Amino acid sequence: MKLSRPVSWFLLVFGVWSWVIWSTFIRNLWKDGSGLAFDDAGDPTGYFWVHLTLAVVSFVLGTVVGVIGLRGVRALRRNS
Repeated sequence: MKLSRPVSWFLLVFGVWSWVIWSTFIRNLWKDGSGLAFDDAGDPTGYFWVHLTLAVVSFVLGTVVGVIGLRGVRALRRNS
């Protein structure tokens, strides 16, 4: 399958964006002081585990999408 230049760049940027957004979210989740992520004893709550799982899945999907975009961009440069 051949990807167009705009689609390749979109996928690459989406992959990078996913890493930036979710790493920022995890950093903020880890520093949470509102009691959502950690209870009074300092143990992780269900909110923490659910959002950590979402972040891990998003990291994996963002990486896969970004690699597809990168491969598309590299293939277009080789063929130019």
